[in-house]
Amino acid sequence: LRVEARGPDAAEAASVLARVLAEGSGERPGDAPAPSASSAPTAASTAEPVATRSPVTDANEFTGVSASPGLAVGNVVQFRQQVIDVNEAGESPQRERAQLEAARHQARQQIEALKATLTDASKAQILAAHLELLDDPDLNDMAIASISEGKGAGFAWRAAFQKQAGTLEKLGNPLLRERAGDIRDVGRRVLALLAGVRQAQIDVPQDSILIAEELSPSDTTSLDRSKVLGFCTTTGGATSHVAILARSLGIPAICGIDPRALQLADGTPVVLDGSRGSLRRDPSADELEQAHQRISRQAAKREAEKFAASKLAMTADGHRIEVVANIRNAQEARDAVAAGAEGVGLLRSEFLFDARDTAPSEDEQAAEYCAVAEALGRERPLVVRTLDVGGDKPLSYLPLPKEDNPFLGLRGVRVSLARPDIFRTQLRAILRAAPLGNLHVMFPMIATIEEVQSARRILLEEAGDRAASVKVGVMIEVPAAALIAEPLAREVDFFSIGTNDLTQYTLAMDRGHPQLAKQADALHPAVLRLIGMTVEGAHRHGKWVGICGGIASDAMAVPVLVGLGIDELSVSIPAVGSVKAQLARLTMAEASKLAADVLRLGTAAEVRAHLSRFAD
Repeated sequence: LRVEARGPDAAEAASVLARVLAEGSGERPGDAPAPSASSAPTAASTAEPVATRSPVTDANEFTGVSASPGLAVGNVVQFRQQVIDVNEAGESPQRERAQLEAARHQARQQIEALKATLTDASKAQILAAHLELLDDPDLNDMAIASISEGKGAGFAWRAAFQKQAGTLEKLGNPLLRERAGDIRDVGRRVLALLAGVRQAQIDVPQDSILIAEELSPSDTTSLDRSKVLGFCTTTGGATSHVAILARSLGIPAICGIDPRALQLADGTPVVLDGSRGSLRRDPSADELEQAHQRISRQAAKREAEKFAASKLAMTADGHRIEVVANIRNAQEARDAVAAGAEGVGLLRSEFLFDARDTAPSEDEQAAEYCAVAEALGRERPLVVRTLDVGGDKPLSYLPLPKEDNPFLGLRGVRVSLARPDIFRTQLRAILRAAPLGNLHVMFPMIATIEEVQSARRILLEEAGDRAASVKVGVMIEVPAAALIAEPLAREVDFFSIGTNDLTQYTLAMDRGHPQLAKQADALHPAVLRLIGMTVEGAHRHGKWVGICGGIASDAMAVPVLVGLGIDELSVSIPAVGSVKAQLARLTMAEASKLAADVLRLGTAAEVRAHLSRFAD
């Protein structure tokens, strides 16, 4: 007999089963027929656990990356992008160029009209990016050069945007790779206008689960939520614009799913689990019943979360944990307060520096920081992270030297210290918000005490007599910072753990890598141990610790984070209610025991299995 096992408890299960077989499975010696001379060796000599073998693939299970949480039960509808035919040969170059310009102008009007109807900031930002792509000089120059060679406007434009999208997809930067979908979306919009073709709307029956190689942001925005219950794409990732839109629409979604899903026949019944990144085809009656029960529980939870959102965040036994929000601007600050957030644990100041040709002035920045502070009021904390660029976040007007590995080069506070002119301007602007609120300044990507001391010295020089009213903290995103948490805590007022970067630096896995992203799990025991060390070092000096990475918004992770001693959870705005509700169901004793239990485990899969009861 050969024993195989898969899953988080594989080694233990295989070992126990092998032992049971070797001992005769509880049967008496006379119960079994005598073996023939040709029988295989006894179980005792051959039952060998094989827990390290690659798990057998379940033909009915398709996995990918969680793009938008939630559960849906429906039927497959395969979606294919409309094929638009164009002539290769053009008329006169002047006529073809005029047609291209007219189509681009019309596309701009369409996007602006659509943008004007949106109230959701994330959707509006995506469409604003599409408007910029329409004016991309490289894209347009490429198309015009082809037209000058005698090609038709449609043919030239299609070749240009497909080439540019293909170039982006080959880059090492995951965020830039995912922008290829936006270029194709804008490109197809212009191409349809050039060809005189009306882009088909996605018209599907009730209870549809869309499967596609790619969905554009335009496709996603136009989905009929009364009919489309969820979708899967073989391309994209959790940071793609399609994933962001899915989360804003509340549609369960998976990106980067196994390409085998494209072969599923229309009408195939499936269960889509956006939270776990899995699609189950032809579910059994029991699996359907379990899915419907989970959907009912989730609906009940949402009602409880609405109630919890308005309450002060604390555990069932009265232990206070602050629940604040990650935001980008004043509108999101107002949205966060309305959702029940008790402050802002991360204001991403990059929004002021992105998508422009020059750095923002002190007055421009100050106006935005003051608007956020006014939206929060004087009591709610406002944590402003100083400029966090470099690595996967370049700025056109802040050229950095070419680096073989930018994630290990000039990033975060290193850029600020290298450009004190930009750093001091930003600090002065931030400090102008101090009289309006409870201001905290936070430095990103700290690895050494010397970096903190240098950054803090510059801040104090700019603050002058306002220094006493401002709290200073650092991001714990590098394992080195977690390992020196105690001496680091002497230098600052608080820590905030950025689990996204901490995970990729701890596991040496790019969180945007197409093959490794699934394994770059913040619930890996190594990451959890670093979080525990950070909390321990900070608390020895009476300093508080928050988490502003993605794990803080994960209801499954909240009990462990509380058990590790986290004082603040800074979450996405939609997660405020669910995190507060999760806290209200916990006691500190339960959370502490849970944290101690998972720290003894060896893999992220084992941790997730241990926490699975908190997922629904």
